[in-house]
Amino acid sequence: MAVLVDITKCIGCEGCTVACKRYNNLNFKAKPRNVKEDGNVELDDNRWTVIQEFHGEKNDKLRFVKKQCLHCKEPACASACFSKAIQKDEKTGAVVYYPDLCVGCRYCLVACPYSIPKYQWNEQFPQVSKCQMCSERVSKGDAPACVSACTTGALTSGDRDELLKKAHEIIRSDSRYINQVYGEHEVGGAEWLYISDVPFEDLGFKEVTNVPVTSYTKSYLSKVPGLAACWALFLSGIAFYNYRVDKNRNQIQDPHDNDDQDKEG
Repeated sequence: MAVLVDITKCIGCEGCTVACKRYNNLNFKAKPRNVKEDGNVELDDNRWTVIQEFHGEKNDKLRFVKKQCLHCKEPACASACFSKAIQKDEKTGAVVYYPDLCVGCRYCLVACPYSIPKYQWNEQFPQVSKCQMCSERVSKGDAPACVSACTTGALTSGDRDELLKKAHEIIRSDSRYINQVYGEHEVGGAEWLYISDVPFEDLGFKEVTNVPVTSYTKSYLSKVPGLAACWALFLSGIAFYNYRVDKNRNQIQDPHDNDDQDKEG
């Protein structure tokens, strides 16, 4: 499952954000925790999707942009999570967070190139919070809640290859669109794809490499088991050496003990 977002069709109605909160039981009354200087609300632990507003340089193009987790094909957050609390569901395409496995290390927050995962700093037992792409709905063949709530056709769900084909056909047939599908190649590709008639850098999208972040870590992570085994052997050697030293020391009798034994005899 993937989703194609046509920014030119979004009218900023916020229907997708309402649907997201209703489906995921998020708090409607919670005030935004992160508000940028331009007034746009950022994602937080209670907002898994937001609509941001952007004006062109001459204020002639008002655009509304839906932001949420892009669900990378090779997610850095999952690669950084040693407890497997974040996993890529190859069947649905969703990058899913499992709170029962989370140890609260927050490595995923650092690893994500898009700064998507948020932490529940104000909770007594905090967890990581992010869009789950409605994985349960998607696993049953339904569209994510936000897609189902979109009435303008700005959001379309389906097979990623088919959506990419459709996106490029739209770009070729309509000169308004810039020649780029954001999410097609960025950090190895994502399940959320965007097309626009405005450069993505003008819409708050991060400029990232096309190389998956995980490619930088795989060569190092592959050595971790061997290094861990060597370290365990080293520590075991030290422990065994200390044990032998202590044992030999205890076997050496104190001369005063011998004197005491002679007197008793």
